[in-house]
Amino acid sequence: MGPHGPGAVGRLVAVDAARGLAVFGMFAAHVGPDPEVGGAVGAAMQLAHGRASALFALLAGLALVLIAGRRPKAGRDGRQALARIVIRAVVLLAMGLALSRIGSPVEPILAAYGVYFLLALPLLRLPAQWLAGTAAAWAVLGPQLSFAARVAGVGEDGTWLSELLLTGLYPAATWMPYVLAGMALGRLDLAAGAVRRRLAAVGAGLAVLGYGTSWIALRVLGAEQPSEGEGTVAIDDPVGLLGAAPHTGSTFEILGNLGCAGLVLVACGALAERFGPRAAAPLATVGAVSLSAYVGHIALIVLLDIELVPGPPLRVLAAFVAGTLLSAWLWAGRFRRGPLETLVHRATLAARYVR
Repeated sequence: MGPHGPGAVGRLVAVDAARGLAVFGMFAAHVGPDPEVGGAVGAAMQLAHGRASALFALLAGLALVLIAGRRPKAGRDGRQALARIVIRAVVLLAMGLALSRIGSPVEPILAAYGVYFLLALPLLRLPAQWLAGTAAAWAVLGPQLSFAARVAGVGEDGTWLSELLLTGLYPAATWMPYVLAGMALGRLDLAAGAVRRRLAAVGAGLAVLGYGTSWIALRVLGAEQPSEGEGTVAIDDPVGLLGAAPHTGSTFEILGNLGCAGLVLVACGALAERFGPRAAAPLATVGAVSLSAYVGHIALIVLLDIELVPGPPLRVLAAFVAGTLLSAWLWAGRFRRGPLETLVHRATLAARYVR
C-alpha cells in the first residue's frame, strides 16, 4: 500500500484518535474528580493518572519517525528532517518554560518533550528492533540508575535542566522508554492486522508483567503500593522501586504504562478499520490539534482559577471534554492545522534553508 493509500490514512487516523484519548486522559488527571471518590468514576480517573501522559510520550516518539520518515531520509532531505525536529524541540521547550511562568498548578510536559526530541536525534536511524531493545533496556536500567544518582546527590541544584533530565515530574531518565517505544512503532505498518495483533499481545503482556509483577513483589515483602509520586521514586523509599504507582518512574510502572499505551493504539486502529475512519473522527479531530488543546486547557485552569485539589466535580471535566470536541470540530471545518500546530509548522519551515 502506498504512503497515501487507505492503509496510511487509517494508520494516521488511529494515531490521532489515540492522541485525542491522551488529551482527554490529561484532562481527567488535571480537572477530573479525585480518584478516591471510588466507583466507576474513581476507577476511570485513576486509570488516567500517569498513563495518559505516557501515551502522549509514546505518540511523540511515533511522530518523530513520521517526520524523519519510516525509512530514514538521507542527504539534504535527511538534514532538513533533523532540522525540523530540532526547531520543533526548541519551540516546545520555549512553550513549556513559558507555561511554567504563568502560575499554572499543572506542571506542563512540553519542555520535557523538547528534551526527549533532542535526546532521540542520535537514534532516529535505528531499525524497529534496535529501538525496541533500547527502550526495554532503558526501562529496566533507567529507574535504578536515576535512583542511585539522586541518592548520590545528583540534581540537588534544582535547576530546570536537572528537573527535565532527572528530578522533575517527567524526567528524561525514566521517560525516554516511552519515546523510544513509539519510535519503534513508527517503523511498523500499524495498518496491518498481523502487526496490530502482535502489538495487542505484547501490550497485554507488558501490562501484566509491569503491574502484576509489582503486585506480587510487594505482597511478598508485605509492603503497600506506593502512592502517586511526583516523577521519581523517593530516595528514602527504595521499596518504591518495586511499585507501579503513577508518576513514580519505576521499571514496573514504565512497563505497565507501555502495555496500556500499546493497547490503546491497537484499539483505535481496530475502531477505524472496523467502522471506518469516521467512527474515530471525533477523537482524531481532537488529536490533530492536541498541542492547542493541551495548552488551552492549562490556560483555562489558570484564567478560571480552578481548584484542582482534591479534584473538581465531574461536570468540570465534562465541560472541558465537550468544549474541546466542539472547538476542534469547528476549527477543523475551516483550517488544516490547529493554531499552535500552525505556529510550530511555520517555525519549522526554516529547515528548508538547510543544505
